Amino acid sequence: MINNHSKAAFGILYFIGFAHLINDLIQGVISSIYPLLKEKYQLSFIQIGLITFAFQFTASLLQPLVGRYTDKRPKIYALIYGLGLSAFGVLLLSYANSFYAILAACILMGGGSAIFHPESSRIANLASGGKIGVAQSIFQIGGNLGTALAPLMVALIVLPDSQDLIIVFMLPLILGLLVLKEITVWYKRYLDGVKSRKIISPLVSVGFSKRKIKLVFGILLVIIFSKFIYAASLSNYYTFYLIEKFDLTIEQAQIHLFVYLFSYMLGTIIGGPIGDKFGRVYAIWFSVLGAIPFTLVLPYMNLIYTDIFMVIIGLIMASAFPAIISYAQELLPNKLGVVSGLFYGFAFGVAAIGSAIIGVLADYTSIYFVYQICSFLPLIGVVCFFLPNLNPKKIRLLSSTG
Repeated sequence: MINNHSKAAFGILYFIGFAHLINDLIQGVISSIYPLLKEKYQLSFIQIGLITFAFQFTASLLQPLVGRYTDKRPKIYALIYGLGLSAFGVLLLSYANSFYAILAACILMGGGSAIFHPESSRIANLASGGKIGVAQSIFQIGGNLGTALAPLMVALIVLPDSQDLIIVFMLPLILGLLVLKEITVWYKRYLDGVKSRKIISPLVSVGFSKRKIKLVFGILLVIIFSKFIYAASLSNYYTFYLIEKFDLTIEQAQIHLFVYLFSYMLGTIIGGPIGDKFGRVYAIWFSVLGAIPFTLVLPYMNLIYTDIFMVIIGLIMASAFPAIISYAQELLPNKLGVVSGLFYGFAFGVAAIGSAIIGVLADYTSIYFVYQICSFLPLIGVVCFFLPNLNPKKIRLLSSTG
């Protein structure tokens, strides 16, 4: 019998990280073309918020359902279905000529993302060999790098010419589908091995009561709430903030957005390994408490210090999400799809509602005022002090049937 707990399948982890890069690159295109859409179709900030809401809420609603379904009935081709649905969304977005057509395209892409995330996060966990934090970091690095590259690629390819050129992003989607084909071969072999009991699945249990698990999940969701509404204000409206406050062009603002998103990607690298080595709780504490001083003063900085502080905020805040996902998966190791779907779905849902509210607030006040208000959101994350530390020595290995 093979104990898969001792050896990580790093080839598969890199593949799944690359697939996540492609998926989130496509997602990132949506927010990156907001200035173009706002100018071309004379959209209000409320309508910009509704576009974000359409994408994020679709993903939020479907991800827990997809996760629950695939926990019971694993689908080896789910990732291909998800990326394929996003491809249809890209095609529609390329040729959309109205606000409602844009909404429809974003709903398709949200559905594709909802199918992709729970199952891909599960595969990252199963391929981890017990190094869950490292596996989640590799997985998240791919996604965050894709998100970071989106505004840069949009600025170079789409903005100089027209919306039609969004269709160019079909090329990385095709490449992503080819990579997913290799992942499905490994996943099928893995599931066949589990069924024949030749593989012991690298699942762990912390032995908490159901009541305590619910309490801890509640705290984690509050932390995600504070992080992702703040993150929504940065990723979806940062270009508008820079254009209004510092009188930058759209292309210049996109470059500054890339700097922040790239630092966010780098922050993901440290989160998982820190959680594996020192404990998930300490990684989460660092991410929450370390960012607060910088978020509070950010709205009052000049352009140079805005860039510096945004890099610091990105590095610190991003370090928590791999630790949060790993921490939650260790609480319910036999429900990886549900856990991944719940947390990704909640993160998307919070971002959807937050973006809509921010859009309304920006229309009735100013984008600068919005950033002053949002700077206090990370303070909500201090509830992280109530998280219990998971002692690795007390975590027990479960069989895949456990």
